Amino acid sequence: MADDSLDGLELKEEAWWAHDAEVTASGLFTMLRRLPALIRDVLVLSWRTSRVDTVVMMGSTLVSEIFTAIGLLATTDVLTQLFSAVPTPERLAAAVPGIAAVVGAAVLRSAFREAGQWARDRLDPLLMQTVHNRMVRLTTGVELVAFDDPVFHDQMQRTSMTAVRGPSMLLWAVMSTLSGFIGLGAISGALGVLHPVLLPLILLSAVPSTWASVRVARVNYQVTAGIAAARRRQGTLQDLMTERPAAAEIRSYTMRSYLLAEFARIYRWVTRYELRAVRRQQVAGIWGSLFGGLATGLVYGALGLLLWTGQVHLAVAATAVLAIQRAGSATSQALHGVNRAYEAGLFYEDYVHFCADAEARAEVSGNTAPPAEPDRVRVEGIDFTYPAADTPALTGVSIRIEPGEIVALVGENGSGKTTLAKVIGGLYLPDAGTVTWGGVDERRIDRSALRERIAVIAQDFTHWPLTAGQNIAIGRHDSGESLDAALTASGADAVVERLPYGLETMLDPSYKGGTELSGGQWQRIAVARGLYRDAPLLICDEPTASLDARSEHAIFESIRRHAVQRTVLMITHRLASVRWADRIYVLEHGKVVEEGTHVSLMERSGIYAEMFTLQSRAYTEEG
Repeated sequence: MADDSLDGLELKEEAWWAHDAEVTASGLFTMLRRLPALIRDVLVLSWRTSRVDTVVMMGSTLVSEIFTAIGLLATTDVLTQLFSAVPTPERLAAAVPGIAAVVGAAVLRSAFREAGQWARDRLDPLLMQTVHNRMVRLTTGVELVAFDDPVFHDQMQRTSMTAVRGPSMLLWAVMSTLSGFIGLGAISGALGVLHPVLLPLILLSAVPSTWASVRVARVNYQVTAGIAAARRRQGTLQDLMTERPAAAEIRSYTMRSYLLAEFARIYRWVTRYELRAVRRQQVAGIWGSLFGGLATGLVYGALGLLLWTGQVHLAVAATAVLAIQRAGSATSQALHGVNRAYEAGLFYEDYVHFCADAEARAEVSGNTAPPAEPDRVRVEGIDFTYPAADTPALTGVSIRIEPGEIVALVGENGSGKTTLAKVIGGLYLPDAGTVTWGGVDERRIDRSALRERIAVIAQDFTHWPLTAGQNIAIGRHDSGESLDAALTASGADAVVERLPYGLETMLDPSYKGGTELSGGQWQRIAVARGLYRDAPLLICDEPTASLDARSEHAIFESIRRHAVQRTVLMITHRLASVRWADRIYVLEHGKVVEEGTHVSLMERSGIYAEMFTLQSRAYTEEG
C-alpha cells in the first residue's frame, strides 16, 4: 500500500488530498476529541438552514431510540409471562398487553426513524443550497486581485470541489453517530434497569466490532489517499476523451490508442491497489468475527452463570440476547459515523476557512455616488503589485482623461496597460497614489455604481453559454441604446443574420440547437455588448484582436462615432488605430515614459515613433 509511482506516474499526495492523509494518520481518540465541535458546527448550520427540519430530525432520532428501550423492557414483560410457568390461555392473555407494547414500540420506532430520515433528506438539498449560495455570494464579492493570489485561488478551487462532500456528508455522519450512540445508550439503560451486570456484558460484546469497524474505515481512507493522484489522472484522461474541446485534436493527432492504453494502465493499477485493500479489510473482518465470536461466547457464558446462580430470570436473559445483537449494530453505526464525521469535518473546515478568508477579502467600496459623467478622471502617482509578483506592475503612474476625449495606452506586452485600465475601471485599487473622478477619490465612491457607468470591450472576454441576444444585453437590460444600433455599429448584425434562430440562438454547440462562432464573430458580439451598455466611459482593451483588417477598420470607425458624446480609453498594439486619439500614453515596465499626440510623439522620435515606424514598415513590406 506504499507504492508512490505507477510506471513513472507520480502518485505523491497533493494539497487537494492532504486531508485524506491526515485522516489516515489519525486514530480513534483524535476523532472522538473532534466530534463535539463537529456536531455543534453542523447542527448550527442545519438550524440556520431549516429550524423545523432540524427539530424534526433531532427529535425523531431521540424518540425512536427511546422506543428501542421501551421495546426491550416490554419484551422482558412478555417473556416473563410466557416463561414463568407452562403456557396457558390465561398467561397468553396476560401477555397480550406486553405484546401490544412491543409491537407498538417497534412501529413507533420505525415511524420516528423514517420521520428523522425524511427531515434529513429535506435538509440535504437545502443545506447544499445554503452552502453554494454563500460560496458564490462571497466569491463574487471579493476584490478582483484575490483571483491573482495563488493562495486564495487554490483554496477556492479546493473548496469548490469539496463543498458538496463536506457539509452534506458531515450532516449524515453526525446523525449516524448520534443515532448509534443514543441507541447504545438506550439499550444500556434498559439493561441497567433489568440487572446492573448486563451493562458491562453489552460493552464487552461491542469491543470486537468496534475494533473491526475502525480498522476497515482506516483502510478505506488509506485507499483514498493512496489512489488520489491516479484517480485524478484517470478523471483527467476520461474528460479529455469524452468532452468536446479535445475531440478534434485527439482525431487529428491519432491519439486515441495512446489515451486508451494510458487510461487502461492507470485503471489496472487502481484496481490492484483496491484489491489489496479488500484483502486487508477481509483480514480485519475475519479477526473481528473471531474475537466477536469469543466475546459472544463469554457473554453467553456469563449469562448462563447468572441464570444458574439465580441472579437473573430466563426472560431477562433472553432480552439481553436481543439487546446484545442490537448493541453491536448501534456500536458499528456510531463508530462508522465517527470516522465519516472526522473526514467530512476536514472538508467542512475548508469551507469555513474559505468563507472567513473571502469575507476578509471583500471588496472595499465607499458610499458616495459617482459623477453623472466621467468628469476629469485623474490618476496620480499610483503603484500596483500583484499578490504573487516580485516586481510592481505599475510604478508612479499619472495620467488624465478629460470628458469626451479619446485617450490611448500603448506599449509592449507586460508594460502595464491592461492593469492600468483595470485600476481606472475600479477593478483594482492601487497600493499607493490616487484615482479621482470629478475630484472625488475612487475609494470614497460606490465602486459598483461607478462600474455601471463604464463599459469594457476586452480582448479576453467570456463566451457566455447563453443566446446571442443575452450575450449582448447581459447585465444591462435597461440601456437606452437600442440593441439594433449596437449590432449595426459593431458589425454583429451580419453575425446574427447567419444564426439559425437569430438573437435566440444558443451560442454553445454542446446544447441542442446551439452553434459555435469563430473568434472574429465572438469579437463582434463582445464589441456589441460594450456599445449596448451605453456607458459614459468606454474602455477598449485590444477590441479588434481577432478581426481582419477591413473589420478592424470598421470597428474603430464605429468606436470613433460612438465616442462623439462619450469618453474612450483605448488600448491597442496597432498604432495606426490611435493616430486620431486626443492623447497617447506610452508605458514601459509599468511606467509612463512618453505622453502626447501622435504628431508630437512622432516629432519626439522616442519609443512611440520607433514602434510606429516599425509597424508601418512591416505593413509596407507586406504590401
